[in-house]
Amino acid sequence: MKQKIKKNPIYELINTLIIALVLAGLIRTILFQPFWIPTGSMKPSLLVGDFLFVNKFSYGFSRYSCPFSICPISGRIFFTEPKRGDVVVFRHPKSGKDYIKRVIGLPGDKVRLLKGKLFINESMLVREGLPDFIEAKSEQGSMKTVPQCANEPVPFGNKNCIKYQSLEKLENGKSYKILDLGQNIGDDTPDFIIGKDEYFFLGDNRDNSLDSRFDRQFGGVGLVPKEYLIGKASLILFSSSGSSIFYFWSWRKDRFFKVIR
Repeated sequence: MKQKIKKNPIYELINTLIIALVLAGLIRTILFQPFWIPTGSMKPSLLVGDFLFVNKFSYGFSRYSCPFSICPISGRIFFTEPKRGDVVVFRHPKSGKDYIKRVIGLPGDKVRLLKGKLFINESMLVREGLPDFIEAKSEQGSMKTVPQCANEPVPFGNKNCIKYQSLEKLENGKSYKILDLGQNIGDDTPDFIIGKDEYFFLGDNRDNSLDSRFDRQFGGVGLVPKEYLIGKASLILFSSSGSSIFYFWSWRKDRFFKVIR
């Protein structure tokens, strides 16, 4: 009778950890990309310190979302068009940095803002007033950004930093909350005619977002070609209001596994 060889428990633990790390790395590389929200341009939908995974194949393969050598040098393959209102991570066409914004304009659309109101193909989107968004005027996240307030001057550390809040409704039935400081930043634009394979993005925090309203030479993103799309953000795994992910006492308990709308 063969004697059963007893394995060293430390060896088994190390082996299990290695396998788990390899599997996690493969999932991260092939299917999902983690994304940490560094600024407040997508408040109130996304807060500074939200941690989420981006589905890299939501819209097909591109050189920015595909890890394999078969992926295209430019353009996309097996492309599925984003829906208006999707929250999308994309590569900035000029700086190469990853951005996250909401898709507003699709190919063939005409988009413009007039006195802060959003028009798509000549139709003004319906807005519904909501109670003010209130937060503390203090440093947020690892970049230590300080929020702007509609009720300035607000002393640093004061917990009554106000932004005007409303619910914006798309014609496809999707709705989402937006913020405004009443500062006329990007509130009036020319008509943007969205070309083939291009997209127009806006941040939900309208007076604090360098998005498609602004040319790339001025820090905006301009119209974004489809090949720069990385994937759709749909779920917040967890969120930290502190300057580090490891400050567990600063985790926001109400944002664990929160669906992004």
